[in-house]
Amino acid sequence: MSEPIAPAVPPTPPVALSALLAREDLGLRQIAGPPAQDTVIHWAHTSEMADPYPYLLGGELLLTAGVHVPEAAGADGGAPCSSEVESSGDYFEDYVSRVVAAGGAALGFGLAPVHDTVPRALVAACEAYGLPLLEVPPRTTFSGVARAVWQLMAQARLAELRRVTEAQQSLAAAASRPDPVPSVLRQLAQRLSGQALLYGPDGTVVAGAGRAPVPGTREALRKLTGVVRPGGVTAPGAPADPGGPGGQAGEPSAPTTSGAPGDGPPPEPGPARATPASATDALEDTQLAAYALGGGSGFVLGVATRRREQADHTIASVAAVLLSLLTGEHQSGAGAARSSALVRLLLGAAPVEVAALLGDGGRWLVVHARPENGTPDPMGAAALGAALGSPLIDLARDVVRVLVPAEREPAAQPGWTLGVGAPAGPADWPSADAQAARALARARATRAPLVRHGARPGLTDLVPRAAAQEHARALLAPLAAGPALTETLRTWLSLHGSWDRTAVALDVHRNTVRQRITRCAALLETDLDDPDVRMELWFALRDN
Repeated sequence: MSEPIAPAVPPTPPVALSALLAREDLGLRQIAGPPAQDTVIHWAHTSEMADPYPYLLGGELLLTAGVHVPEAAGADGGAPCSSEVESSGDYFEDYVSRVVAAGGAALGFGLAPVHDTVPRALVAACEAYGLPLLEVPPRTTFSGVARAVWQLMAQARLAELRRVTEAQQSLAAAASRPDPVPSVLRQLAQRLSGQALLYGPDGTVVAGAGRAPVPGTREALRKLTGVVRPGGVTAPGAPADPGGPGGQAGEPSAPTTSGAPGDGPPPEPGPARATPASATDALEDTQLAAYALGGGSGFVLGVATRRREQADHTIASVAAVLLSLLTGEHQSGAGAARSSALVRLLLGAAPVEVAALLGDGGRWLVVHARPENGTPDPMGAAALGAALGSPLIDLARDVVRVLVPAEREPAAQPGWTLGVGAPAGPADWPSADAQAARALARARATRAPLVRHGARPGLTDLVPRAAAQEHARALLAPLAAGPALTETLRTWLSLHGSWDRTAVALDVHRNTVRQRITRCAALLETDLDDPDVRMELWFALRDN
């Protein structure tokens, strides 16, 4: 007989067979096989093929009315001769063995119109092969059974989502407590009804919560963390717990890593091997998982539970992200340096004095970004900062500002519109901030994913800067009382007098743009349709 295949299960929670049997509207009755509470099904499928193996994916409740059953094999009435009994037994034994080999979870046999009762030989075969057999009454349609399966799956999915959402909220609240790391581990252990351990870069336990499901859990997790830790570093000579790995009955199986198919042993530690982000293993009936925390710091989260469901993996992944944020600053002085820079600024220090604490040289780029849809949120802002390679992020109401080292050239980011100022030292950061804001406005107006401030030499370099600024102040003096007028005029000129694009860039109605430009022309007592006037005003606005 072929070995049963592993079900190609869908990404939805399975349904307990006992829950389907509890549906009074279906009237299903189990007449053979192991207890229903030990069986789960992933879908329902109807087939009248004599050999359904090629058409099954595994995990199904296979429904049949016995149309495929030969008359001799399906006859239960009267006193059958020995040859009929042997033929019936052989047919159903072959049929059930193929269903089991295909990974079928259970078999449902419908009564009427073909068979009045379930053939005794089928009952015997299901009992022999350990396949749950359900009797489907005449009033229950197969489509009704399939609908009930999907309803139960939808209910299970909703319960799973609710569980994950509640766990995310509780983990986030734990991360904001005065003792965030122990609090997150306690919440994780409670939500998974297991043990959660945080391992340091040297493989020792830094913090933990929950009780070990079986003896040897801590040592098995310690070995598993070496699979996902960069370089495969583990604490040497750590003693094994009683009953733990060591060739005894409690020895764990070979771990499975994300991105590494198969069940073979992990590759030998070494600098050349690829390090997976997570790995799983089993110790007796306990499920083990290890998650490498972000930043390559060497911290690893180990989790031991009695079960391994998709929701458990999702919850553990959320905890791993939070712990990555909480432990990331621990590994370097970058966090302390940024904190020191902030404190000095608050106490009156000039940006030039604290810029060295930020590292990466003295010249930086200011990036302004807005999401294409909606308003920015903290998680999205953090992800943008990570993509641009900088933790220096400022989240405002409708824009995210990121300070990026000048040598890191920002690239367009999916879902974001970016404006980038010219490289600047600390003394010129305010000017670079204004440049980035204007570049973002232009990017939004032109529907470009990224616009950089132009810093090429031009005619303005021929005039001393002080003289240019003095001329600009005199020329634009009539607009000094209305900052909105000045910004509208600058944006309108930069977009070649386009009313619609200027309205988009400023988030106002196009009629508002027309009114402001008309007001500017009146205050300046000039003709804004004259290209010479536009050129002079543009130079003045660049120096203003």
